[in-house]
Formats: sequence, C-alpha cells, structure tokens
Amino acid sequence: MIGPGLAAPVLSAHGLRHSYGASPVLDGIDLEVHEGEVLGLVGPNGSGKTTALRILHRSLVPEAGQVRLDGRDLAELPGRERARSIAVMAQELSGEVPLTVADVVLLGRIPHSGAFGGTGEADLEITTEALESAGALHLARREFGLLSGGEKQRVLIARALAQQPRVLLMDEPTNHLDIGSQHHVLEVVRARGLATVVVLHDLNLASRYCDRVIVLDGGRVRAEGPPAEALEVGLVGATYAVAAERALAADGTTQFLFRGPDDAADDGHG
Repeated sequence: MIGPGLAAPVLSAHGLRHSYGASPVLDGIDLEVHEGEVLGLVGPNGSGKTTALRILHRSLVPEAGQVRLDGRDLAELPGRERARSIAVMAQELSGEVPLTVADVVLLGRIPHSGAFGGTGEADLEITTEALESAGALHLARREFGLLSGGEKQRVLIARALAQQPRVLLMDEPTNHLDIGSQHHVLEVVRARGLATVVVLHDLNLASRYCDRVIVLDGGRVRAEGPPAEALEVGLVGATYAVAAERALAADGTTQFLFRGPDDAADDGHG
C-alpha cells in the first residue's frame, strides 16, 4: 500500500470480486501501481491473475470493487480516454483479416487519431520506434498471421508501446519467446518507465524485473512487496506445490531452483 509522502498511484483497484458461475476467482483483492513501477502478478494457474488484469482495463466488469485511473473511476471514463491511457498486450489478435506487421502496430495509434482518422508522419515514426524497441522492425512487411508465436508476441508488444499509454498491462509477455528474447522484452518494458502490471509465470523473471509482486492464490492476495520479501521460499513452495530453494545471482537478485515435492521427500534417503 502507498506510504506517507509517496505519489498517488496511477492505477488502483479495491475490493475486486468476481466469479465464473459458482466458482469464485477473485475474492476481494486490492492492488495499485505507481508511475515508473513494474508490478508483477504471480501465482498458479487459476489463481485469478488474468481475470484481475482484464478488470483493470474493463474488458471484464467485476461483480464488486472499483478500479481508479488517476483517482477517477474507470467505469465513468469514455472508452477512447481509457484507450489513450491504458495499453493492453493481448495474447492474440482477434479476427482473421490479413494485416502486415506494420499495420498491426499502427492499430495502437487509433486512440490518438483525429476525427477523420488517417496516419500521419508522427504515427509512422512512433510505430517504427516501437517495432525497433520490441526487436521486430525486420518483420514490418510480413503478414502477421504467418508469423511464429514468438514473432507475434514481439509485434503485440510493439503495438502496445505504439499506443504511448500511461499504464501498460501485459499478460504473459514472454510466452513463446526464447530465453534471450524474454529478457530483452522485459528490459524494454522497464526502460519505458510506465506504470506496468505484468502477469508472469516465471518467478525468476518476476524477481529480476518487477519492483513489487503480488502473489495470488485461490483469488486472494497471499503476499505483496519487493520480490526478495514477498517471494518467501516457504510460501512459494506451498503455493506451487514444489520444493523451492532460493539463491542469489551474481548481481544480488534473488533466483529460484525448483524440484518436484517428491524429490524433496527423498532428500537424505538416497
């Protein structure tokens, strides 16, 4: 939570509750993200991470709770204003319309276009820079639908960056990417200095690139804080049902080693 003397959060959520049928997915969670901060949402499958992210940009309306952007109720803001302020890196592009990569990234400029639409020189420059940052400039003339999963992921990140938002929401942005590309993408995100909420499965990436993490399990917040504090080894082991060990990388970043729970039970008996 925000402390004395700190700036107000850019995006905040309070008391979020949501269910799918009779199954509760979120059970009263709070979160906030500040200017320049990368907040990671981590937790096992079904813990509510993606549901929370969808509520944060109002593609899903919660059963209870409120999301505020710069102190204003997100539900009361016009859709165009929300789109100018919040960019979402979705997992896939909907529809089957054949578009080039450049055209896909230019879609990120739509919230900023004038009454008559059209693409200006500034839009093209912003699109080129976003593609370059995401390592996808060489793909600009390719058809998006023919790309590999990893290539598509880079293009979708570029589209979100081209939107020039205040808040960046990302659902597994490293999915389909090789190890080097995973680190490159998250370094790009950090360098942007945006208020960022990112869903990650890889705790080592979360520990290295997130300023804070929220551990979700069963739709509730189990821990929150800097990764070195929130990702306590006992909590991680219990939450993911694994044997977890923590170590420090050469730069002092906390990293994890994992084994199956049965391996831990065999320690000392082999």
